[in-house]
Amino acid sequence: MTARPVKHSVTLHGHRTSISLEAPFWTELRDIARQRALPINALVAEIDAARGMDSGLASAIRVYVLETLKQRLDTPE
Repeated sequence: MTARPVKHSVTLHGHRTSISLEAPFWTELRDIARQRALPINALVAEIDAARGMDSGLASAIRVYVLETLKQRLDTPE
């Protein structure tokens, strides 16, 4: 597993933007989007809308993924 960020383009507010995340975060973000039946662009737009101006988009995505995974662990099936 590499810790080097991987850059992908997404469409946000009608414009293409690049986001650099480590591969495991991309994998989990895609999985979360699939489970929620959302396109990846829609999920990224949700995360972007919810983040404060104090954090960058890549950081907000990492925190979102981490919080989502923690909620799964805390929620019994």
